[in-house]
Amino acid sequence: MDTQRIRNFSIIAHIDHGKSTLSDQFLLKTGAISPREFRAQVLDAMDLERERGITIRMHPVTIYYEHAGERYELNLIDTPGHVDFHYEVSRSLAACEGAILLVDAFQGVQAQTVANAFAAMEHDLTIVPVLNKIDLPTARPDDVIAEMQQALGIDPSTVLRASGKTGAGVDDVLRAIIQRIPPPSGDPEAPLKALVYNSHFDTYKGVVVYVRIMDGRLTLGQRIRLMRGQTEHEVIEIGQFRPAPTSVRMLSAGQVGYFMAQIKTLGDVHIGDTVTDAARPTATALPGYKEPKPMVFSGLYPVNNQDFEALREALAKLRLNDASFTYQPENSEGLGFGFRCGFLGMLHREIIQQRLERDSGLELVQTAPNVTYEILTRKGEILTIDNPQKVPDAGQIEEFREPVVRISFLIPAENIGDMMKICSDRRGTFIRTEYLSPTRAMLVYEMPLAEVIYDLYDKLKSVTHGYGTMDYEMIGYRPADLVRLDILVHGKRVDALSTIVHRAFAEKRGRKLVKKLRGEIDRHLFEIAIQAAIGSRVIARETIAPIRKNVTAKCYGGDITRKRKLWAKQAAGKKRMKQVGQVEIPQEAFLAVLETDND
Repeated sequence: MDTQRIRNFSIIAHIDHGKSTLSDQFLLKTGAISPREFRAQVLDAMDLERERGITIRMHPVTIYYEHAGERYELNLIDTPGHVDFHYEVSRSLAACEGAILLVDAFQGVQAQTVANAFAAMEHDLTIVPVLNKIDLPTARPDDVIAEMQQALGIDPSTVLRASGKTGAGVDDVLRAIIQRIPPPSGDPEAPLKALVYNSHFDTYKGVVVYVRIMDGRLTLGQRIRLMRGQTEHEVIEIGQFRPAPTSVRMLSAGQVGYFMAQIKTLGDVHIGDTVTDAARPTATALPGYKEPKPMVFSGLYPVNNQDFEALREALAKLRLNDASFTYQPENSEGLGFGFRCGFLGMLHREIIQQRLERDSGLELVQTAPNVTYEILTRKGEILTIDNPQKVPDAGQIEEFREPVVRISFLIPAENIGDMMKICSDRRGTFIRTEYLSPTRAMLVYEMPLAEVIYDLYDKLKSVTHGYGTMDYEMIGYRPADLVRLDILVHGKRVDALSTIVHRAFAEKRGRKLVKKLRGEIDRHLFEIAIQAAIGSRVIARETIAPIRKNVTAKCYGGDITRKRKLWAKQAAGKKRMKQVGQVEIPQEAFLAVLETDND
């Protein structure tokens, strides 16, 4: 295929603005699927995506469109809209020359619309603005176009109007892709240079590698080299998604597709790597991607310890097509062997757990989520802490730093006061307010990430009746008055229950935790103290009374000294038991505490 007749583009938008629906119309209009095969969310293959109605993973598809007597190859990469999957968006943009910026004709410009538009501008992509859902009775196209001009500087005359549901205006969008988006620049005769932008594991064929060919050609039987690991493989299958995987003999400069080369080792393939010809390699590798930094960490443990190896294998397969997810083995006294996992956000964490449980049939326990902290020690070292157990003693800490994000809320103007109160309760610092229209405003705050990840999104949706949206970006680490809150059961610290909290909230959190544990741990034959402590200072305590046995039941009548002797013997036994007795903490107690932590 001549590069002048290839167009590579993605669709970017806020969550639920109709990306997947518009993609479905593209497939229908270009004949990639028949009206009989047409259904909602054709490209969303995962059960989770269909259930939730959101896109989680990028989905590439190649379609063909006739325009002015010429046949064009259009490579579309559908992208997710949720803030937690922003990394997936950046990966797809790197494989494109243009992007359709989709905006809902009723909801208007939202937080992720702004973030994704700026990401596309950073990649120097040609932006085609499209107003979707114009068939809605509540649509307000003129107001929304004015918002696009105000927030993003888009020329109103360039905005196309369409409906992914009815198909109105879809042909205009397809023509605009051909006319406005430039063809890829690449030399088919140069040495092979291809960008790995995604991959997944196939049980029968090994690793399936998704590539965008920058220069040269990829052919069947060719011996290729993955430049990062310097491993060589022979290509056994090449194809494109149309939308089903369809085999082809060759991919040349500008095209998007996949290949298989019997790669059995999961660690050989890296997202952002460069593929080249082993016999005639390219001189320089592509710049690749900036590695995403996990923001939220939590432990992941199998309920049955015998499933540890199965969990390790499932994590390795999942990591293959989700480079933003990290894991490493760890051990906990309470939960046994498991993994410390890093996620981009709370939705990402929830999706990973559900994918693992469904794909592998494993029952899993997740520990309380926490963010990454930095500690400056008195020796001048900087420690990165992703687990409360790694926090050194208070005497060794010079400065405790927490991650801070700049967070933008797009909300109805009447909810500004309520949102400002929520932000100030969470140690937020007000930056500015911007009005996009008389009824909608953008509120910008700086806030500790730890205050954002738990339930700020739910609170935002609640206070704005579902109309508010948010987007955040990491701006760095700042000093804060943070402490490690330990839970002691019968004088022993339970490592799996330690958390890092702000000193102002430590006492409240400690009281809540010990109260919850008291209801979950069974009574023993001796008294059990449950304490919350900061260092050596106990800030909250609950006591579980012992089970008492009536040792004088057999004594009737006679001298009281006989009863006193039995009571003294019982007291001595309890004292000895208290010194050497072990407290059994059931798994339900850990789960209950984690639920409390999320409240």
